[in-house]
Amino acid sequence: MHRTHTCGELRIEDLGKTVTLSGWVQKSRDLGGMTFIDVRDRYGITQLTFNSEDDETLRSNARDLGREYVIKVTGTVIERSSKNPKLPTGDIEIKVSNLEILNESKLPPFTIEDETDGGEDIRMKYRYLDIRRNPVKNSLLFRHKVTQEVRNYLSGLDFCEIETPYLIKSTPEGARDFIVPSRMNPGQFYALPQSPQTFKQLLMVGGMDKYFQIVKCFRDEDLRADRQPEFTQIDCEMSFVEQEDILNVFEGMTRHLLKTIHGIEVAEFPRMTFDEAMRTYGNDKPDIRFGMKFGELNDVAQHKDFAIFNNAELVVGIAVPGAASYTRKQIDELVDWVKRPQVGASGMVYVKCEPDGTFKSSVDKFYDQADLAKWAEATGAKAGDLILILSGPANKTRAQLSALRMELGNRMGLRKPDEFAPLWVIDFPLLEWDEETERFHAMHHPFTSPKIEDMPLLDSDPGKVRANAYDLVLNGNEIGGGSIRIHDKDMQALMFKHLGFTPEQAQDQFGFLMNAFQYGAPPHGGLAFGLDRLTAILGGQETIRDFIAFPKNNSGRDVMIDAPAEIAKEQLDELSISLIEPKK
Repeated sequence: MHRTHTCGELRIEDLGKTVTLSGWVQKSRDLGGMTFIDVRDRYGITQLTFNSEDDETLRSNARDLGREYVIKVTGTVIERSSKNPKLPTGDIEIKVSNLEILNESKLPPFTIEDETDGGEDIRMKYRYLDIRRNPVKNSLLFRHKVTQEVRNYLSGLDFCEIETPYLIKSTPEGARDFIVPSRMNPGQFYALPQSPQTFKQLLMVGGMDKYFQIVKCFRDEDLRADRQPEFTQIDCEMSFVEQEDILNVFEGMTRHLLKTIHGIEVAEFPRMTFDEAMRTYGNDKPDIRFGMKFGELNDVAQHKDFAIFNNAELVVGIAVPGAASYTRKQIDELVDWVKRPQVGASGMVYVKCEPDGTFKSSVDKFYDQADLAKWAEATGAKAGDLILILSGPANKTRAQLSALRMELGNRMGLRKPDEFAPLWVIDFPLLEWDEETERFHAMHHPFTSPKIEDMPLLDSDPGKVRANAYDLVLNGNEIGGGSIRIHDKDMQALMFKHLGFTPEQAQDQFGFLMNAFQYGAPPHGGLAFGLDRLTAILGGQETIRDFIAFPKNNSGRDVMIDAPAEIAKEQLDELSISLIEPKK
């Protein structure tokens, strides 16, 4: 056999045992007539010892071992004279009697250490080596643990795991589809699913009652550091439920994960409407681990001869706790930060709330102390705080101030990775206006049920119709979202109409679902968690790449296998596809 034990298994209780270990050479050290080799596998590191007095040939062979050589050793467990308390195996070492090289290795392009000298690009190219490093390996093991706990929880509530197809029909809503040509049906294409949305609804029509699936989804959209073209969802659906039922089930699942993985009991999952989240935090996924809520200042700032505020749709500020001591250089740095193209503000006004109760502001010549006191009241600022104010178009300004708030939270250490603050955001708009196409689009998807009480507004003021939709936010990140679905064919037809579909287009795209609704669809709803992001946040991080075995880069490329790539003309001909030169 290649091993009797793993490299992380042996302890002081195993003294005297003859064992066989296999793994990779982590490092070697020569000390006089002794050579020490650290051998590593997924489970840990064990020190091997070779003594020239016992076997000079064996020690000489050990000295020739390079980093990442794959070896097999047999020997006796002995007590280390110089113990290593940082290693679980640090009380013992193996006195080697036999060494076998299972495979040699080239010198790796970066060191396989927790703190490596490899940049992200080179580590992505050699991802199979990067996975040997503890930070990546442990992230993947952590993901496994989260996934197992999800399965345990949902299975315990009588959910059944069902697979749905990957080769489906392209639909026009949402992000761009990845399309797949069909050789057997020339000129026709499958699409890869952006989610299993219609299939899980059909499973409810089929009477499965409670479904889940840990499933790959695909979206052909511009990427950021926290997005991938393929990602994993915990996709769930339930029949005969209302919104409260779903919130309770998945609040319970989140509690279960926090308890089993971190030993944390979460007291409450507060709820906030979409309108309140946008008004007080500037985005629909606020991080509530810290304050700095928005204070709207139109009523107290637009009465003086300061045109920048007077001409703005919105004047809004936040109180930064304890920051009145910031120097002019520090404030100027924040001004420069909000003026970056990524944020896009044209400037920023500040007010220092001095410890003696007075105020000092960059707009002192326009506003007196009484005015500034009202600003402090509106933003909740206290003595010693710094008020930062932006103005301009309402939606744009809220987004800019939200970005500033999050940046300050990071700089001030207020976004602690070991603290968890969940939040339900509810009552999203059903529709949102798209300036480019000049029509309404579904904010979530076209199968989301509107609030029944808002139905009369569909014709008169569709932008004010609220959806029976909800997002679960954790530490300023959306980790899950869903809705109660439309289960009535007439209401679904009405929804398609308001989204600009003709009856023929609706039938062509979604006729299979509309037809299914004619055969007794139950009331149903669901929620999908983003497993990649959920795992990263539970793991104390906000970027998802280390929790994905083989991620893509920001251009959607897998630099390890060099994909996407061109394919042979013979394959294109088989698929009835001809290529045209891309536009310059």
